[in-house]
Amino acid sequence: MAKQLNLIPSGQVITTALHTEMQRSYLEYAMSVIVGRALPDVRDGLKPVHRRILYAMHELGLTPDRPYRKCARVVGDVLGKYHPHGDQAVYDALVRLVQDFSSRYPLLGGHGNFGSVDNDPPAAMRYTETRLAPVSHEGMLAEIGEETVEFIPNFDNSQQEPTVLPAQLPFLLLNGCTGIAVGMATNVPPHNLGEIVDGLVALIDNPELSDDKLFELIPGPDFPTGGEIVGDGGIRDAYRTGRGSITLRGIAQIEEIAGSRGSKRRTAIVVTELPYQVNKAGWIEKVADLVNQGRLVGISDIRDESDREGMRVVVELKRDTNPDEVLHHLYQQTALQVNFGAILLALVDGQPRQLSLRELLQEFLNFREATLNRRYRYELGKAENRLHLLEGLLTALKNVDRLIEILRQSADGSSAKITLQNELQLSETQADAILAMPMRRLTGMEQQNLQREAAELATQIDLLRRLLSDRKELLKSLKKDLRNLKRKFGDERRTRINLDVTPSRVQPKSSKSDDSQPAPTSTPSYFESAPEDVVLEFTHRGYVRRLSPNRKSKTEPLSENDAIIQTIATATDKELIIITNGGKAYPLKVAEIPPSTGRNSRGTPLVTLLSSTVQESQETILTRFLLPDNAETQTMILATKQGRIKRISLAELTSLSKRGITLIKLKDEDELISTQFVSSNMQLILASSSGRMLRMTIHDDELPIMGRNAIGVQGLRLGKQQHLVGCIAINPQQSILLVTEEGQAKNIPVLQIPISQRGSLGAQILRFNKTDYLAGIIPSNFREIALISNQQRLIRMETVSIPVTNKDAKGQPITELNRDERITSIIGLASSTSTT
Repeated sequence: MAKQLNLIPSGQVITTALHTEMQRSYLEYAMSVIVGRALPDVRDGLKPVHRRILYAMHELGLTPDRPYRKCARVVGDVLGKYHPHGDQAVYDALVRLVQDFSSRYPLLGGHGNFGSVDNDPPAAMRYTETRLAPVSHEGMLAEIGEETVEFIPNFDNSQQEPTVLPAQLPFLLLNGCTGIAVGMATNVPPHNLGEIVDGLVALIDNPELSDDKLFELIPGPDFPTGGEIVGDGGIRDAYRTGRGSITLRGIAQIEEIAGSRGSKRRTAIVVTELPYQVNKAGWIEKVADLVNQGRLVGISDIRDESDREGMRVVVELKRDTNPDEVLHHLYQQTALQVNFGAILLALVDGQPRQLSLRELLQEFLNFREATLNRRYRYELGKAENRLHLLEGLLTALKNVDRLIEILRQSADGSSAKITLQNELQLSETQADAILAMPMRRLTGMEQQNLQREAAELATQIDLLRRLLSDRKELLKSLKKDLRNLKRKFGDERRTRINLDVTPSRVQPKSSKSDDSQPAPTSTPSYFESAPEDVVLEFTHRGYVRRLSPNRKSKTEPLSENDAIIQTIATATDKELIIITNGGKAYPLKVAEIPPSTGRNSRGTPLVTLLSSTVQESQETILTRFLLPDNAETQTMILATKQGRIKRISLAELTSLSKRGITLIKLKDEDELISTQFVSSNMQLILASSSGRMLRMTIHDDELPIMGRNAIGVQGLRLGKQQHLVGCIAINPQQSILLVTEEGQAKNIPVLQIPISQRGSLGAQILRFNKTDYLAGIIPSNFREIALISNQQRLIRMETVSIPVTNKDAKGQPITELNRDERITSIIGLASSTSTT
């Protein structure tokens, strides 16, 4: 038997626990991503790739006064010298530094196609050209050669690269930054240069400046694409704690324009600015999709009239449409209003920290002060060395005759150097400078120039020494530099801050008003704070109409395939609860439902009034109701398509947030099909698609109250290819109506259905042929019902036309269906106003 080879010598194997090694390795990887890729440095506001691009361009001499060079050349230099990663990643970073809609103060100038606000891709790097922008050349790289920052070897030790650029402005705040690291992220909004400089100067003058005073000087972010910030609550949270949600809107104006198909004038909403980082083409496509889906009403046309002079998107409205209402829905359903989640996270001394605005400014001031100290020390040493040489040259010129004699008598340069040092009391460097001095320096004009230069250097040295020894003088110089940069590169604020409205309100700008002064407009009536009695009408197709109780306002009749399924008398200070088939509950204030005024108002799609989460999830609304006053003592039963049921307390539905809550956890391909209020004298009836039904009593032992995280219990046991089609909480003395997919119906008393245990198969109540299935069940106390078909046809009928029979009777046909048409559901039509 062969001996096993001992490839690892004894004593060199280190036993390590797997979780310990994984933890150590993962932390090392995480820190490398945090420090080396994803997060900016608080000092210059740059990530490593951006810093390397700017430094490589500085080394290539691509200053603003030089011609543009191909981006491919720049990317090649960055890859070969400093950043050994993918060329596309470097080019994408370079492109972003050029785009004026991405950076408030672009650090690079560009020549060619660098993309657009429509998310068009930039041209390939072999076609585009670039060079440094004036703001980066002067404000970021002007002092790079004055030993102001540390340099380290590059990845192969063939070059030196700076660890940070000597920024003279806090570019982290000016241009902002977005980055996702491991376990953390940063999202710093851009700001106005003039405001930031004013804030820095104020902090220099008064380090104990109050937050309120600082926020007056820096009122909020200033995005490159303009827009309007609504409210300042999110701004103050972000500035005080380093994290906050800032509501940002596009600029929309209501104008009268010529109709697209004729000379008659129409009302239109004209969008001239979109929120930061919103894709214009994508936004237009989203609006068009919502209109096609019927979730945005009142819009007849949308077109993009943008050109080189600016953005202009025209949303043309139908006649008699309320523009305030449409604009409200645009804010609510599209990216015309977004929330910018500010996270002021940056690297401080190589460690990630979440900073307040004051801390960000102070960190930059500390860095700038240290940079100026290094720069002035470098300039002082350089000036002192030069003055030292000039003093030697002037000494030689005063003794020019002796100088010439020493040179004649010396055998070589070394002996002449030693003699000069000894006889004229010169240093070695002074003697070398004299020996290298050309003969023209002996002229009278040159002597005057040397004396003038020596005097200027003496004055400069005195100034530098004063700056280095007196911090007040240093800070004065710092403020002077900041103000000079503000004069050169400062501009007007682009993003307005509107403190007069809240994010949920609509306040459009008049097209005749000055852009810098928002025109005052009246708040839409559906946001009035005074409570008002109203009647809400909900239709089968998902619309809601808000009417006054006296019903004097005339509204358009519903289409033949739509019908009112519920009416609720309430007030504008109340709140509706909306439950979807995804098992979630959302709140909706009655005041947020637009009033249905005008002859052609068919109502508002209810789903459009909910949060964007509901709209994006494509969930459908199952039920809507007002919470009763005694919600803490009331319960509700939820039933799913797979036969599970759950009883919850209505107390779970009080004090909901806009994001809503999950009432029941659903398994794959399951959905909520019914919600039922229950009381002690009610019984529960479940029906399957096979015609089997289960009647059970409702009590705590059989069906206990469960929490929101529970998935419920099995109510009716289902066979293969079967599903639950109905769930009714009903008084045992009533009767129920059953309708099949092929239009057969049966009306039987509840007492005819045997009582069974939860989880059983139930009893066969309705028999039909093999191609037919039960479509739904409903209490027969509705005066009128509607059958909904797979061809979107709504068939109305009165329940009195269907006689009551026993459980053994056969069903009878109640309607004629078209070819391939089947009944999919049955609904009761509202006949009177209710409050539940």
